[in-house]
Amino acid sequence: MLAVYDRALIEVNPDDASRLGLNGNRRVRVSSRRGSIEAEAWVTERVPPGMIYANFHFPEASANELTIAALDPVAKIPEYKVCAVKVELAKPLE
Repeated sequence: MLAVYDRALIEVNPDDASRLGLNGNRRVRVSSRRGSIEAEAWVTERVPPGMIYANFHFPEASANELTIAALDPVAKIPEYKVCAVKVELAKPLE
């Protein structure tokens, strides 16, 4: 896993990055009704416009902070994969 992600990253589509004004500022704040995280944005075509991907391997910015542990009624697994979020520029770390 560390070969792909060596730190917490938020994957953002280039179209969305342009709309957000990520011009050189690579930190984003992602918020849901359940919490928020801040991490470096990775501008990539790996995600379609209107979606992001956040990993959960790094406790300082785990995507699981944004989701809910409610169980799917059929599969009985937590809903850790999808939730509505707001993405905005974060203040750069000093």
